[in-house]
Amino acid sequence: MAPPVPSSTDTRSRILDAAARLFHEQGFNATGVSTILREAGVNPGSLYNLYPSKDALLAAVLERYTQLLHPVVMAPVEAATADPIDRIFALLKQYRDWFLPLEFRLGCPIGNLALEVADSHPEIRPLIQQNFDGWCGYVKKWLAEAGDRLPASLDRDALAATVLTVMEGGLMQARSSRSAVAYDASVAQLRSYIDLLLARASGERSRG
Repeated sequence: MAPPVPSSTDTRSRILDAAARLFHEQGFNATGVSTILREAGVNPGSLYNLYPSKDALLAAVLERYTQLLHPVVMAPVEAATADPIDRIFALLKQYRDWFLPLEFRLGCPIGNLALEVADSHPEIRPLIQQNFDGWCGYVKKWLAEAGDRLPASLDRDALAATVLTVMEGGLMQARSSRSAVAYDASVAQLRSYIDLLLARASGERSRG
């Protein structure tokens, strides 16, 4: 299954739901406005009254991903475990569980859009980065909550970005191979590194 998106009935949300799903399944450039209209069940006037162009609709989709980051992606992880380190690996497992039944065919919707439109739509890049920054922000918060379980000198921003890189890079390789092997190997390496950090911090506490 792909990442779940709350179903909506109002016109604006139906348009955004349909556009987000089609951009994910087909790509931005390959998705025609007529297809979005058909899938959303709205007429052209309803769409263009809200979004004067397909690019404006893309921006709105990315803004909605930002709004859904906590309720759809992070809240289930935070509900599953209170341990901040475990949350990181629960998050990575959640992505695995979403995409494994599809043999990773679709990949990450934000990562896909970053690859497709970041060069051709420079005005969209900040919205893509905002999604990545928001994702990393939750991971950084969990790392901060781990407190002295991690070394005091640890660059938590850099580690949060590394976790994102493991997820995005692992999904890309899994999409290519139609297998979780590369994804699982990347997560295992991250776990080994964090285990080393935990051991180092434990030694620091013992000496201090």
